[in-house]
Amino acid sequence: MDWTMLIMLAVLFVAMYFFMIRPQKKQEKEQNEMRNNLAVGDEITTIGGIIGKVVSIKEETCVIETTHERTKIRILKTAVSRVDVKAEDADA
Repeated sequence: MDWTMLIMLAVLFVAMYFFMIRPQKKQEKEQNEMRNNLAVGDEITTIGGIIGKVVSIKEETCVIETTHERTKIRILKTAVSRVDVKAEDADA
């Protein structure tokens, strides 16, 4: 095998790391941080599209209130897609 071929393969793997693997790990880290920083009163959207307000939080789950009738649903924290309005922003 030629040295240039080995160098090209190494460059390919390094490029793949920086363009594919590294951004994905960064995104996973941001998602986990967002889920760990959930607070009571935050308005969230789940990965299933359910929008609600966080009522209580436990280790792996949280309870959200979804309608004017105050329907409560218990979901896994991993099902939270994004925080729409933080609790401290809603109070202001």
